[in-house]
Amino acid sequence: MSDSPVATDSSAKPGVFARVAAVAGSDAFGGVLLLIAAACALIAANSPLAPWYEALRDFRFGPTAPLDLHLTVGAWASDGLLVIFFFVVGLELKEEFVYGRLRNPRAAAVPIAAAFGGVAVPALIFVAITASTGGESLSGWAIPTATDIAFAVAVLAVVGRYLPIALRIFLLTLAIVDDLIAIAIIAIFYTAEVSLGWLFLALVPLALFGLAVQFGIRKWWVLMPLAAAAWLCVHESGIHATVCGVVLGFLVPVKPSDRAHVVAGPRPDGTVHRRGIAPHFAERWGLFATLLAVPIFAFFSAGVSIGGWDGFTYSITSPITLGVIIGLVCGKPLGILGATFMMNRLPMFSMDGTLTWPDMFGMTLVAGIGFTVALLVGDLAYMDTDIPGEYAKIGVLTGSLVAGLLGAGFLTWRNSVAKRAGALPMSEQE
Repeated sequence: MSDSPVATDSSAKPGVFARVAAVAGSDAFGGVLLLIAAACALIAANSPLAPWYEALRDFRFGPTAPLDLHLTVGAWASDGLLVIFFFVVGLELKEEFVYGRLRNPRAAAVPIAAAFGGVAVPALIFVAITASTGGESLSGWAIPTATDIAFAVAVLAVVGRYLPIALRIFLLTLAIVDDLIAIAIIAIFYTAEVSLGWLFLALVPLALFGLAVQFGIRKWWVLMPLAAAAWLCVHESGIHATVCGVVLGFLVPVKPSDRAHVVAGPRPDGTVHRRGIAPHFAERWGLFATLLAVPIFAFFSAGVSIGGWDGFTYSITSPITLGVIIGLVCGKPLGILGATFMMNRLPMFSMDGTLTWPDMFGMTLVAGIGFTVALLVGDLAYMDTDIPGEYAKIGVLTGSLVAGLLGAGFLTWRNSVAKRAGALPMSEQE
């Protein structure tokens, strides 16, 4: 994007980047790409390609000394590439706090409470189911608490074109807060040992990165080395490096200023239209995260060897697998609906008047799609235990599939009801 306004011909065709960004920026595209990546991983892990897939996923590269960066390809995908996804999450979260739905506490209170309910109830269900096994099994309590924003919004976009736009806004707000809770859970509960020296050292590149973007510096050769240094320090500190991505996102200014802005072109009155750096970065890096970072992570994380029908039926009886599935499919709707109902009983809070409880129920089913963050938490939960990680992965994949199918089916019915009643498409609703 140019830093100076340039007159453009409105009849000219958009550039390649603009066309790709328009497609990749759609709600449905990210979900479809994730589905393809997960399907390819499952096929590879349960076919003659399995040895090749496992060798690639477990191949190690990177320096061994003085830094502990001799990681597998799968670890680089989760610790490295996924940081870009969380960087975009941090940018979008800050935008929501400054300009969006989270700026008004009263308006955001209901979906925020729903997000907390959608985290607490699945966790309690998982603990109740795995309590009899005790010990290391309980480490996975946070696996069914996550909602995959790309998958969930994609399902709603495909099957819910005539549903109230307030339903999409509610789901987006819930999923954004859900991501924030998941980040806090990873930082607090899945960090075994913290090296304070490395953590304090991380403050130096983080501060320099923050100063650079506040002064409007957007050069990659300035920001990327600082971001990489911050990532390295956080990784070495013992805290999962994805947290670094969120912190970096929060440091980027949202509001345009004289020093920190992006020129988006001239206005009709001849004045210059300026944007904040955060939305500019979210647009550019969001494209990279959608097209590469998250699908690559999904490909290396979702590849679980099921062992045929017998292996699947055996795995499905594991309390861990059952806890994840029931937590996602049943716990998410119970927690979200319960919290929403209780908030609506308070005189100062209520959900949007265009929403109905049947529509809300369908949305809560879709919110049970865990996938990306759930797979990450599953990897962290059982990383240093004797429990096979396949139980958690099968639970996440099965639970997300069931939740997605149930939600898509129910919302398809609600969409047809709304269409027959003369509802406008979401794109035409104000």
